Amino acid sequence: RSWSSPGSALPRGPPLSRRSPVAAMADSGGNGRGPPCPGAAAALRRWEHLRRRAAAAAPWARGLLAVAAGLGLFYVVLRVPFRLRDSLTAVTVFLSTLTPKFYFALTVTSSFISGLIFVFEWWHFRKYGTSFIEQVSVSHLRPLIGGTESSPPAPAAFSNGESETSRQGMPECKVWRNPLNLFRGAEYSRYMWVTGKEPLTYYDMNLSAQDHQNFFTCDTDALRPSDTVMQKAWRERNPQARIKAAYQALELNNDCATAYVLLAEEEATTIVDAEKYFKQALKAGEMIYRKSQNCHSQSPQHEAQLRRDTNVLVYVKRRLAMCARKLGRIREAVKMMRDLMKEFPLLSMLNIHENLLEALLELQAYADVQAVLAKYDDISLPKSAAICYTAALLKARAVSERFSPETASKRGLSTAEINAVEAIHRAVEFNPHVPKYLLEMKSLVLPPEHILKRGDSEAVAYAFFHLQHWKRIEGALNLLHCTWEGTFRMIPYPLEKGHLFYPYPSCTETADRELLPTFHEVSVYPQKELPFFIHFTAGLCSFSAMLALLTHQFPELMVVFAKAVSVAS
Repeated sequence: RSWSSPGSALPRGPPLSRRSPVAAMADSGGNGRGPPCPGAAAALRRWEHLRRRAAAAAPWARGLLAVAAGLGLFYVVLRVPFRLRDSLTAVTVFLSTLTPKFYFALTVTSSFISGLIFVFEWWHFRKYGTSFIEQVSVSHLRPLIGGTESSPPAPAAFSNGESETSRQGMPECKVWRNPLNLFRGAEYSRYMWVTGKEPLTYYDMNLSAQDHQNFFTCDTDALRPSDTVMQKAWRERNPQARIKAAYQALELNNDCATAYVLLAEEEATTIVDAEKYFKQALKAGEMIYRKSQNCHSQSPQHEAQLRRDTNVLVYVKRRLAMCARKLGRIREAVKMMRDLMKEFPLLSMLNIHENLLEALLELQAYADVQAVLAKYDDISLPKSAAICYTAALLKARAVSERFSPETASKRGLSTAEINAVEAIHRAVEFNPHVPKYLLEMKSLVLPPEHILKRGDSEAVAYAFFHLQHWKRIEGALNLLHCTWEGTFRMIPYPLEKGHLFYPYPSCTETADRELLPTFHEVSVYPQKELPFFIHFTAGLCSFSAMLALLTHQFPELMVVFAKAVSVAS
């Protein structure tokens, strides 16, 4: 309807009111176009009327309506066919005819099966750190039921510098080359011959093969037949095939340094033999290195060859220093390491200073050890267990001889003792696995060729070489034993943030299980709680065994009890 002239009045009728969209649609036939549909309009008007009355009803009326609906549902449930009562009667009669032998066999079988499940769950948790039943239910059963496996949210794009900085500050589970790794032929292979156990995992040896290809090969190897043979040798899985390829390379070129390196690492069965091969590699490597220095600026290929020859020379000199250390010529080893660090100062990522620290500790040159720590124990440099625990050892050395827990509890800690305790807490926070090996609460194995910082593999590698240095200082292990567990009272739990370092990473257990041999029990921090299914299967096994025992001892009484339970149910 349109307005009439300005002076005219509105036509008389019911007062205007706001109409809902549903009513408006009913008036227009449901689609706002064309002639209205009387049936649809009437149904929509009735629905709108009921909705308004329900909305305007009092709360007590709505509550009464809910009670009525509940009574109706209860009435429907009670109207189950009476044949169910007959079925229950038949089951009761069947149970009443069972003998005590049946109940005894049933409980014994239930106890045996639940015990097998419990043992398997415990073994799977100790080996893989997860519950098998829980893993299967999450991975296979949940998708069948229709659920979705919960996955961590995808990382959002960083929009500002602050977020990018925080991302860079997050710890990563990066695997590092062990600076004190042993010789395969002279040490790892001898261990396998004596014990029959493989000390290295396939994952660890595969990482070493990748390192050798990165260190000892370059793009210009195709120009030299001996280097081409060695390039294939580093990819071989069979040790005998690698040794055979090294001899083939020496037949083509008697000055192939990488061939001598491979023979020293894998064929030599003693440190003396390995040192002879490394001396030959040093002679050939220095000659090739001087040639590469003279022509490295001619092309990018020559620069890549110089980097390769530099890596070979540094590797050979370092291993020669380690041979001298193992053969007791410690001062000679220290001099070789110092010269190597002065000649190649940019290769600090190889962590040669950790070899130097261990050799200086063997000489008991603690002032020189402190000088090395002053240079490398810096806040801007990456830490390691060797740096943190060596710093703690030096501070503990000043007070450990006179330290007594009873005396300290009475008079309190002195300034030097507080510094020593804080250094131990700092070291334990960086790697909490080390104290158990130093205190000989866990057995040691041969260290792997690669380690994970702050992980169990790094703890094994550190304790394997440094346990003797802690034992040499009187009272150092006693001070460690009395104070190391106090570290965990300062670290917040759960490990959402650290105290002196970044929060302890949660990925160390998986990487350590790949690096360490299977016969070694991997140390896990923080300790995982036992899964629910281990508790459940243990309780079920115990309960079934108890019922079997009672059924065997009191058969008549347990039969009466079973019948009573069946009748009650």
